[in-house]
Amino acid sequence: MDLAYTAAEEAFRAEARAWLEANVPREPWPSGDTREGFALHRTWEKRLHAAGFAAVAWPKKYGGRDASLVEWLMFEEEYYRAGAPQRIAQNGIFLLAPTLFEFGTDEQKDRLLPRMAAADDVWAQAWSEPGAGSDLAGIRSRATRDAAGGGFRLSGQKTWCTRGAFCDWVFGLFRTDPAAERHKGLTYFMVPLSAPGVTVRGVGRLDGDEGFAEVFFDDVWVPDADVIGGVHQGWDVAMATTGSERGLTLRSPGRFTAAAERLVALYRSIHGQGTPVDTRVRDAVARAWIEAEQYRIFTLQTVTDVRDGRGLGAASSVNKIFWSELDVRLHETALDLLGERAELDDDAEAAGWMKGFEFALAGPIYAGTNEIQRNIVAERVLGLPRK
Repeated sequence: MDLAYTAAEEAFRAEARAWLEANVPREPWPSGDTREGFALHRTWEKRLHAAGFAAVAWPKKYGGRDASLVEWLMFEEEYYRAGAPQRIAQNGIFLLAPTLFEFGTDEQKDRLLPRMAAADDVWAQAWSEPGAGSDLAGIRSRATRDAAGGGFRLSGQKTWCTRGAFCDWVFGLFRTDPAAERHKGLTYFMVPLSAPGVTVRGVGRLDGDEGFAEVFFDDVWVPDADVIGGVHQGWDVAMATTGSERGLTLRSPGRFTAAAERLVALYRSIHGQGTPVDTRVRDAVARAWIEAEQYRIFTLQTVTDVRDGRGLGAASSVNKIFWSELDVRLHETALDLLGERAELDDDAEAAGWMKGFEFALAGPIYAGTNEIQRNIVAERVLGLPRK
């Protein structure tokens, strides 16, 4: 792995930095998980697309700019350094799109990817079900063949769909062969939330945002053209999506290196004027910065592996455990530094750290709970026997 950047890569970084500095909103926006904030963030996604920055590593024909994965990482670093708005299009661009590139037909890519890049369609992930959260193979929602009109009829319930209350489409697994083994007989569908028979119901969150949703499917018709990867082949397709979610694309290192830099600045603002130093908190700040840098270098190694034809596979679970627990520790350290000030809603800096902490708490749960990820690591990475 070569940690030195080429002149072309540095020129790309300079271009991205200049554009972001000129275009990132100066005032904070409402969360993209609120109705008002979602609408604002969709306009931001469209502005990114118009500038060629919505999906930099995609081919130009789909709305990207043919950038390398290294350049994508550089853009992400600049994006978070600039404090740019959250990406409400992330589930489509960073999770579904890699799956389409691997398993989708040319017709699906031509039809879906340009609209995804332009935020004309914003996607939610429909994985979890009541009684089947991290146990993805335990889903009960079904899809049966529509003998009369072709396609499938979907029935069931999905839950914890991030921004599902506002999105246009969902993607997820449905059981197409109830008699098959747990990991067999599953099919990967894409469903417009405007389809007849779909009901979307919001779910409240700890931080007050309203974007989470349950989605109910009551005899919803879906054409064959909206199946990815073939009937009964859904598990293999879904594993590609979860590999992206836990591994390379969902949580880029720029998110954590920027947060670690803000944490260092917070520490210096509190302890920089002769204030007595709490060595425990000081060491936690140093640890957060070091671990964010570790994650950055590890991700560069992952990009090298992907470039050379090697995937993360089950090791993506190690990655997911690391970044999700780093996020929690980093924000806990910030709250330790802030002390009682962390509870002040009218302190913008403190409120930002508290909001980040509340979201970080979900990290060890979404994308598969860390307890499940540790089982995967034990069995598939370390080769330990199943108890």
